[in-house]
Amino acid sequence: QSFLKLLIAEMKNQDPTKPMDSTQYVAQLATFSQVEQSVQSNTKLDQIMQSSALSQADALIGRSITSADGKTTGIVASVKLASSGLIAVLKDGTEVPVGAGVS
Repeated sequence: QSFLKLLIAEMKNQDPTKPMDSTQYVAQLATFSQVEQSVQSNTKLDQIMQSSALSQADALIGRSITSADGKTTGIVASVKLASSGLIAVLKDGTEVPVGAGVS
């Protein structure tokens, strides 16, 4: 849809005495195709990362963890996958972000 909007805007603003060169048009189409493929690749990578995080989350349930600052320790009752990353919920309800420094 974005490509069509850009194409229509370009055609509306094009100088009729100097139509766009066909090689430029093909080059622009190729560029849009590459951008679309990059967006799709990023989406797939995000899905793979979420799947990996969920696999790691399964291994944490029932284990004892300590927060990165060392102030919070407890047994993991459940795990949530948030936009910021993996969050372990301890049996007492405390939430500990799982990341670097957590043991």
